[in-house]
Amino acid sequence: MFSYYLQQGIRSLRRTPVLTGLMVLSIAVGIGASMTTLTVMHLLSGDPLPGRSQHLYYPQVDASPRGEKARKEPLDMLDYTSAVDLWREGPAERKALISESPIKLSAPGSAAPASISRLLSTTADFFPMFQVPMAYGTGWSSEDDERRARVAVISWDLNQRLFGGKDSVGQMLRIRDSDVRIIGVLKPWRPAPLYYRVAGGRFAQGDTADFYGPPQEVMVPFFTGLQINAGHFQQFTCWGDLPEKPGHLENTNCVWLQQWVQLDTPAQVASYEQFLQSYVQQQNQLGRISQPELARLRSLMQWLDFNGVVPRDVRLQAWMALAFLGICLFNTIGLLLAKFLRRTGEIGVLRALGATRGMIFKQCLTEAALIGLAGGLAGLLLTLFGLWSVRQQPLAYADMMQLDLRMLGFTLLAAITTTLLAGLLPALRAACIDPALQIKAL
Repeated sequence: MFSYYLQQGIRSLRRTPVLTGLMVLSIAVGIGASMTTLTVMHLLSGDPLPGRSQHLYYPQVDASPRGEKARKEPLDMLDYTSAVDLWREGPAERKALISESPIKLSAPGSAAPASISRLLSTTADFFPMFQVPMAYGTGWSSEDDERRARVAVISWDLNQRLFGGKDSVGQMLRIRDSDVRIIGVLKPWRPAPLYYRVAGGRFAQGDTADFYGPPQEVMVPFFTGLQINAGHFQQFTCWGDLPEKPGHLENTNCVWLQQWVQLDTPAQVASYEQFLQSYVQQQNQLGRISQPELARLRSLMQWLDFNGVVPRDVRLQAWMALAFLGICLFNTIGLLLAKFLRRTGEIGVLRALGATRGMIFKQCLTEAALIGLAGGLAGLLLTLFGLWSVRQQPLAYADMMQLDLRMLGFTLLAAITTTLLAGLLPALRAACIDPALQIKAL
């Protein structure tokens, strides 16, 4: 029976090629525009660490003085004293201190010229906490953190540029005036966003595209980074007297560091929250922290939501594209209605020959589904073109824009489903045609 409806549907569509083409084009344009923006939204708003994000937490304490107007939330980063205290004393499975700074780097013996890049100073737990994939070598140990070892892990891209993609473990890298030994090379790694460096998003007024930039090209032990890149660190905010030496932020009235902790069970979360409250109360008694009520512990996804990492223009474009899809569907409803009502005489004869209303309804929906399938395939091509055009733009996340299998299937399903919904009213109207009136008119 389905094959009969299919054959009749194809025959009917062929009889009105212009009208059929308009409906397919309407669906294709609506699907192409909406799925391009929804794919961008999907790639930027998804869980960056599925299966792991619920175990990663971002602790916050605020050592700044109490102002005339009390703040409801702590500062987004930590001062040096608080960060190191929490790193050394916190009862967490793993802990990672993090700071980013600009560097000038080169490789002795390499033909590549010196370049300006970004340095991530962090601790040994960073690699297992965030499941950082390694192509060659490995990360450093906690002992390397303590003894300020001159070692580094570099990105896949930097290894390609300096060493032609070969195993560079054991090679030397020059960072400003210091030499470090490469002990690891990352596999191609593109977290979206750079969740471990997110801060200040709620103050960006939706301009958060930079959160989706590529990861840092060089990583070194935290205290090693403070030594070899001294004077080149940027504060998030300061209070009181500014640092005597710009870029030297240890033991200053500035926040500039971040810390992540791994807590695998609810009991560990409760224990860390208790530790955090005890710490701020102790520091309050010592006169260093005046607002102990501002201590916070947010999970990774809570932290990303708090910072509004998805750029505002992406969210706006998604809503506009969905509205445009709605307009295209209304156009399709009108065209389907016109198509089916032009066949009132034919439908009246079919009813007089024994066709039921259900059969007419199924026949009309089959035609709508065929239009949806054709529109979906054309919309898929437009979606691929739309994502290609996004990749040509100077956006931090442009290189990430690819259509995965999930979104590909969703594109076709959305096209057929929306067209079937658009065809319900015209199909019902066609099924309700009175055969007696149509035969009398003939």
